[in-house]
Amino acid sequence: MHVSALVTGIVVSAVMTVGAAQAATFVYVSNAEDGTIGMYTLGSDGTLQPGPRVDAGKPVMPLSVSPDKRFLFAAIRSKPFTVMTYSIDRGAGALKQLSTAPLADSFPYIQVDQTGRYLLGASYGGNLVSVNMIGKDGKVSEPIQVIPTARNAHSIIIDRTNRYVFVPHLGTDQIFQFRLDAKTGKLTANTPPLVQLKAMTGPRHIVMSPDNKFAFLLNELVATVTTLSLDAATGLLTEVASASALPTDTKLVPGAPRGAVGAPGQAPRDTSNDIWASDLHVTPDGKFLYAAERTSSSIGAFSVDGATGKLTYLSSTPTEKQPRGFRIDPKGRHMVVSGEKSDTISVYEIDRGTGALKPLQKYPTGRGSNWVEIVAFD
Repeated sequence: MHVSALVTGIVVSAVMTVGAAQAATFVYVSNAEDGTIGMYTLGSDGTLQPGPRVDAGKPVMPLSVSPDKRFLFAAIRSKPFTVMTYSIDRGAGALKQLSTAPLADSFPYIQVDQTGRYLLGASYGGNLVSVNMIGKDGKVSEPIQVIPTARNAHSIIIDRTNRYVFVPHLGTDQIFQFRLDAKTGKLTANTPPLVQLKAMTGPRHIVMSPDNKFAFLLNELVATVTTLSLDAATGLLTEVASASALPTDTKLVPGAPRGAVGAPGQAPRDTSNDIWASDLHVTPDGKFLYAAERTSSSIGAFSVDGATGKLTYLSSTPTEKQPRGFRIDPKGRHMVVSGEKSDTISVYEIDRGTGALKPLQKYPTGRGSNWVEIVAFD
């Protein structure tokens, strides 16, 4: 009996050790100016262990992870526009390049659908959206659909049912609404095909609430976050309310679209005091939402009313210089923030009760860090 108990104990211990080894969380950061993707291991206490960087191409920017966590996709925003596929090592988090495929244009945002079979992209300069197929081996096809839309398509997301697609357009203050056919990957316009928002607000990034009842839209030019309700039957959005991600005493002023074509000979405008919001994310429990603003290098925090989706501004936290991307880990405990003009990334602890951000530590990163993805293996 004693020997049997000893053997059982050894087996249980071995199983627990294997489980612990597999329960890892990895952070990936694209470094546009270096043309690399950095990898880090995120500890349960919020510490980051830097790992190897892999070559991608300049400038590598948006990233997206397949639903099964086998692949990381990275878009290169220089000609010829391409997407790189990397396999993700479940144990070590290491990336291995598998293939390269053409994209329809320069994409500031890409998104894998929930079947893992399609890669959707939005082009700010090309004023379009497109779809590429993804094989079981992670290899991406040439574009199967390219749809001209409107000025400055800035992001593209799929709702949690994988039926509806939303594309904010900064240049026309609109959200395009599509239906996604999961069998073919084709997008078709919903009816009505768009939501018209307030002029000169600059719709940029959009995320769904965890319960899929609301969409939260970040407006780049004014740093407000607009709540829109989603009709589950029709896939249509309806504006509910907006709240500012900046403190009431901010000295920043509303901005204007960047990268747009101006009049011939027109002098570049001074943007040093312009609002320039960049990214937003909601905690997995849906209680708190955060939005980044680049000119002030800050993260604004909101509480979310679960019934109405309305936001209440809480506070603003200083962060990396010119923060373009950040991510909240799947357990909602930590946030990782990158700055385009910083040589470090920051980790914050999220207070589960108040939403407050507590700075933990900074870690070295590459030049032009702009996009963050976090992949957790349980």
